Amino acid sequence: MSYFHDREYGSRRGVFFFITMMIISAVIGGFIFLQAAKSMGLLNGSPGTEQQQGEAPELNIPPAGDVTDKTAVVAIAEQVGPAVVGISNLDVYSDFFRGEQEVEQGTGSGVIFDSAGYIVTNNHVVAGAAKLMVSLADGRQIPAEIVGTDARTDLAVIKIKADNLTVAKFGNSDDLRVGEIALAIGNPGGAEFARSVTQGIISGLNRLLVTEEGLQFRLIQTDAAINPGNSGGALVDIKGRVVGINSIKIARAGFEGMGFAIPSNTVQGIVSDLIKYKRVIRPALGVYMVRDVDKELAEYNDLGVDYGVLVDPQSGGPAARAGVQRYDIIVEVNGQKIEDRFALQNEIFSQKVGDEISVVVVRQKERINLTIELGELRQ
Repeated sequence: MSYFHDREYGSRRGVFFFITMMIISAVIGGFIFLQAAKSMGLLNGSPGTEQQQGEAPELNIPPAGDVTDKTAVVAIAEQVGPAVVGISNLDVYSDFFRGEQEVEQGTGSGVIFDSAGYIVTNNHVVAGAAKLMVSLADGRQIPAEIVGTDARTDLAVIKIKADNLTVAKFGNSDDLRVGEIALAIGNPGGAEFARSVTQGIISGLNRLLVTEEGLQFRLIQTDAAINPGNSGGALVDIKGRVVGINSIKIARAGFEGMGFAIPSNTVQGIVSDLIKYKRVIRPALGVYMVRDVDKELAEYNDLGVDYGVLVDPQSGGPAARAGVQRYDIIVEVNGQKIEDRFALQNEIFSQKVGDEISVVVVRQKERINLTIELGELRQ
């Protein structure tokens, strides 16, 4: 019959316990190391290359133009960004002790669209300036002169004298579709954040802007971030073409991502006139557009027609000289049906100053044909 001495048994039990704990610790440590190595990609090539099961693949943006080693957004930022400039609106005053002083009234952005130094921006960016300074991407600070402004569309053209300018190309804004990628490039907050690039989409087209005079213009809506200082900057499509000039943003509580740009097709016509004539030449019919005629108005007043534009001729204007009377309803111009004020404005603006147009008005339910020679819209 065998037996253990109490001290000998206790010693052996301690050794067994120590060995067992070492084995368990080694297993647990190895398992932890294995999991960490997998998560770090050490067992599968470079870190982060293993795609997790069920995870969506990374979206690859196609390259722009002939750029093959960069995404379209990077290529656009590099190619179009240098054509976007900063504009400082300066007020100049004289101080008895310090002499002539310059004070910055505001800042904005602009887009170089001609190698001769022509820059398009917003009218409100340059309004009231005693002096304009343009900041280029290469650090040059160059004074600019105002070529012409158009308050109705909030556009202006300024010019600098400089060489080696990067020029942006206009695209066709009529080809835009809702949902397309759009980039806004500008200087939010001034030079400190010059040529900031924000990405979004074309959120809407033909958004209506009505001026105090009743003129209507269509704008592009985007959710690409547009902040103070972005005014006059570029809205660019995924091919790197300027499709709009950023102008306004809804900045009210509850609204996010609602910026607006003037379509490039509108911009090109305006800047062309500003360079040629220092102002925009628009034809004028010479009427006040009182309101659109709809079915409710027609039935209530027994007008005899439920569409068209109720007008009041301006004294001595083209329409008044041709025989248009107060509260005549214009229903047709050059054979085109006129449904509302926007259709009337579009038809008139498609003509030239001095053109003769045929107009049909309804007066006391009678259709009357008139010929009107268009004048020039007063600035």
